[in-house]
Amino acid sequence: MAQPFRYLAHNGELNTITGNRNWSEARTPKLKSDKLPNLNELTPLVNSTGSDSSSLDNMLEVLMSGGMNLFHAMSILVPPAWQNVDSMDMDLRAFYEFYSQHMEAWDGPAGLVIQDGRYAVCMLDRNGLRPSRWVTTKNGYITVASEVGVWDYSPKDVLAKGRVGPGQMLVIDTLTGQILDTKAIATLLKKAHPYRKWLREEATRIRDDERLEEELAAQTCRGNELKTLQKMYHITNEERTEIIRPNAENGQEPVGSMGDDTPMAVLSQQIRHVGDFFRQQFAQVTNPPIDPLRESIVMSLQTCLGAETNVFAPSARDAHRIILSSPVLSASKMQQLETLGDPAFKMARIDLNYDRILELSEAITAICEQVANSIRAGHTLIVLSDKDIDADKVPANAIMVTGAVHHYLIGQGIRTDANLIIETGLARDSHQVAVLIGFGATCVYPYLAYDVIDDLVATGELLGDPIQARVNFRKGLDKGLLKILSKMGISTIVSYRGAQLFEAVGLSEEVVSLCFKGVQSRIKGATFADLAADQAQLAANAFKRRAPLDQGGLLKFVFNKEYHAFNPDVINSLHTAVRTGDYDNYRNYADLVNSRPVATLRDLLQLKTDNSIDVNDVEDISSILTRFDSAGMSLGALSPEAHEAIAMAMNTIGGRSNSGEGGEDPVRYGTLRNSKIKQIASGRFGVTPAYLRSAEVMQIKVAQGAKPGEGGQLPGGKVNALIARLRYSVPCDVDFTATAS
Repeated sequence: MAQPFRYLAHNGELNTITGNRNWSEARTPKLKSDKLPNLNELTPLVNSTGSDSSSLDNMLEVLMSGGMNLFHAMSILVPPAWQNVDSMDMDLRAFYEFYSQHMEAWDGPAGLVIQDGRYAVCMLDRNGLRPSRWVTTKNGYITVASEVGVWDYSPKDVLAKGRVGPGQMLVIDTLTGQILDTKAIATLLKKAHPYRKWLREEATRIRDDERLEEELAAQTCRGNELKTLQKMYHITNEERTEIIRPNAENGQEPVGSMGDDTPMAVLSQQIRHVGDFFRQQFAQVTNPPIDPLRESIVMSLQTCLGAETNVFAPSARDAHRIILSSPVLSASKMQQLETLGDPAFKMARIDLNYDRILELSEAITAICEQVANSIRAGHTLIVLSDKDIDADKVPANAIMVTGAVHHYLIGQGIRTDANLIIETGLARDSHQVAVLIGFGATCVYPYLAYDVIDDLVATGELLGDPIQARVNFRKGLDKGLLKILSKMGISTIVSYRGAQLFEAVGLSEEVVSLCFKGVQSRIKGATFADLAADQAQLAANAFKRRAPLDQGGLLKFVFNKEYHAFNPDVINSLHTAVRTGDYDNYRNYADLVNSRPVATLRDLLQLKTDNSIDVNDVEDISSILTRFDSAGMSLGALSPEAHEAIAMAMNTIGGRSNSGEGGEDPVRYGTLRNSKIKQIASGRFGVTPAYLRSAEVMQIKVAQGAKPGEGGQLPGGKVNALIARLRYSVPCDVDFTATAS
């Protein structure tokens, strides 16, 4: 592909490009250089309509035009994995850490070729997912390409050859003919300024304080006050027992089977979390997901607090920052932030609860203005809190406020002067935390989740130490965040922040334009009035002491609660129809399905019958059926009998059934029970030579499926002797997750 850019050509995808573009606009007022006296008049510095490569080229041009050399600029734009590499030189690590606050990584699979008129540079991103091989020959040429053999050289003419590794550079000085490698470049970078000394003297690392944690836990919200908060933020009994408790017990998200058979949030008749209106994007095709376990060395949740400064004039004061290991705050970390006493980190608390007489959009706009005034008054840490609820007020949704404030501050030119800390009862799982961070939050303090954990321990529903349960809960959220980052091929939380890697499903244009600017919302939907009405309904019930917590019903069927497509009536009628073979029983089943409440978008569609065609003009059914494929459902999600019945049915009509990613019993190969489509997710899930030979079609799972980048889940209780044998395991109460290859 021709890339008519000024400095670089790029092969790959920058998965963080939306966030990179937003942050380039946000930090434009900070950039000042004598070489670019009218820089602020050039806005936007980075295009938002061209390719991701052209945007990176724009940013590189700005940095180099402002006086930064090529190696320095590219090292802070596309840095290597430095956070978890113990062998890295400490001075070099300090260089990358210094700039990590002032420039997020442009993250994603990237093979880059760069030049500035003198130096020719080839470099790879921190993951090294784009191959880059070089060979030097006796005739004085050095060739760099993604594959060996792109030009016909004789092996006897080779002087040296190798590959550019993850996060490395290969540089040729066309003036002197000298070849510089990553080590030589690193020496130039780390010696430019005493970065290590600056960080040692200026940076503050805040860690959990167990003693303080215990003191604060003693002040936790309990009794009617806790019950009121739970009702206000719609924490149900189901969420307490099925989401929060397992996370606090095991330090990881609970595992569940099957899919989501409930209506999407905009079509639901129940009150739904605003986070449910967002679907996460995920890396596809040529930019695969990262494995956050096996590739943990490139992953990082490290978070910095502090105002950004001018990267063209680095000084010791620019290293003045607070460093946190994760954006999810504990009670002790939150308390330490509030009592710092450092004038560089003045904190302002903004109450999200507003008078009922106001419209929700008016309240959010007022909060945006209040935040801007606080920043102009010198506050660097802005806490957006919905904690202090009041019977006469209604809380503005923290997710909506975060997105609105983020973009309002960008428009005011003061976004990089402060950090947003969200103290909210709405954050109870990793998706909800990811939505907040994706729309601009620096840190999240899930105070209500901690209170619920303490209550679960106090009531005996959760066994163990409440402090350790809180630690487990944060550990689970951190794992969930890393998994979410990895699905999009992103390595660090800094690059995910503000990247808005979501699609809104069911939010109106007025909500998106004020709160989620730049996010796609194809079908429109809920307005400010709709969302405010939901919260008002919760608020009206919250202070009624006799009103119990909602039972829930989102995860499991509860009568008169959220609709489930596979509810008991549907399942029972289907069983009856299949067992009796009676057409009337089938009609009963069909009526339940066809007359169900609107649950999916297709339920809103109806076939047009006013322009029908003659049945004789339709292709013969025998040829149509050969193109039928059944869905990929694993053994375990389905019983062996159901799994085999689908295979037999599809083979009988000439179609193809799909094994799913859970393997298949070898006795079925070569018989009518064999699945013609075989999924390949992981070797430990029964992928053998015989399994592959039995397939007509192979589906290699890369970032595909209901849980992109992860695959399906099977609770340990469903792992019987057959499933264990096919997956080369043993029957035990251990959950299975099919990791995509």
